[in-house]
Amino acid sequence: MKNLFIVIVIFIISRPNVLAQEDLFDILEEESPQTKNFVTSTFKGTRILNGHSIENRNKGTLEFVISHRFGRVNLGAEELYGLDQSNIRFAFEYGLTDNLMLGIGRSSFDKEYDGFFKLKLLKQGAEKGSFPFAISLFGSAVYRSIDDFEPGNEPSSSERMSYTTQLLIARKFSPGFSLQVTPSLIHRNSVKIEDDPHNIFAVGIGSRVKLTKRVSINGEYHYTVNPLESIDATNSLAFGIDIETGGHVFQIILSNSITMIEKSFITESTDDFFEGDVHLGFNISRAFQFGKNKKKKLKEVKESNQ
Repeated sequence: MKNLFIVIVIFIISRPNVLAQEDLFDILEEESPQTKNFVTSTFKGTRILNGHSIENRNKGTLEFVISHRFGRVNLGAEELYGLDQSNIRFAFEYGLTDNLMLGIGRSSFDKEYDGFFKLKLLKQGAEKGSFPFAISLFGSAVYRSIDDFEPGNEPSSSERMSYTTQLLIARKFSPGFSLQVTPSLIHRNSVKIEDDPHNIFAVGIGSRVKLTKRVSINGEYHYTVNPLESIDATNSLAFGIDIETGGHVFQIILSNSITMIEKSFITESTDDFFEGDVHLGFNISRAFQFGKNKKKKLKEVKESNQ
């Protein structure tokens, strides 16, 4: 009995320490940082078709983008179904960080120069119960350099400027389907007539349907709430195919817009897609990796196939 009593006493004394130790392990487990997984490759490239997608290039990645839009297909054989006419845009886009991309470009249409940034604000979580969307902030400034003014009525540098602000809100619903909604504000420092609004509001919607690991079909539409009054403006509509081959993303596009920057194709399109005013076009990009992030580049290429 004496030995049994000693065992019981030792157990009672030692038990609180065991419980305290177990509680401490529970607290440490709860407070230790958990690795969060995020959805990737909502779209194949940085463009849905005409407009920007939620995607950024990774830190240290420089992308060279060439965009082309030809004349209307319904111009007929005399204009080689629009191929005799073309607008082109060259651009360089750079991943300053994994969440911030900067870009500059030049368009032949109206001889416009543009610069932009795209900043990731929130990412779509991969786990159940995590944040359901990805959200980015896009902003651009455009300088219209064409000299189409009357003598003695030259616009100032400020009057040549336009600005675009967008929220890119996207969700990858499944490996084969992604959707993005893009509320937009376009501001012009100067307008043609007094009835033209300086601020134009629009809402865009774009989608991606994956066909294979490297091919998808995309659609894009932008509805303008208060269009320009000086032109017979139409809403921008586009359909296209994405083809990804390693460091290249090639997009073939059919659109009623002949321009390739936001302030133009959202507010200045005048063609009717369903009346045959369709412009064949393409975007092609080539990515180059700089710095010590080549492993990230290989990961990005792998994820683009998902």
